[in-house]
Amino acid sequence: MAFDVHLADRISRFLGESNQNFYEKKMFGGLCFMVNDKMCVGVVKDELMARIHPDEYEKALQKEGCSEMNFTGRPMKGYVFLSQDAIDLDADLEYWLQLALDFNPLAKSSKKKS
Repeated sequence: MAFDVHLADRISRFLGESNQNFYEKKMFGGLCFMVNDKMCVGVVKDELMARIHPDEYEKALQKEGCSEMNFTGRPMKGYVFLSQDAIDLDADLEYWLQLALDFNPLAKSSKKKS
């Protein structure tokens, strides 16, 4: 499993400093950060994956370095990938992390497998 450990550390630090109830979970060949038992953000290879409000989705895609999350041939609305250029500065990373955290209370939890 190859993912950007430095980016994962930056995310973990931000979530910890924000007093979030989070844990890390390996999935999608990367590392996801679960906030309040819901997928919030993750690291896939060297990109940030963020789960944002669907109403913010189209506007987010207009920003440099933001693209659709597309694993299956169909984009997943509300999920975006951010390139290294889009999150290189701490302020830029924090913007995207906060956008995902703002949506988290409204996001639906996926059903737990038994």
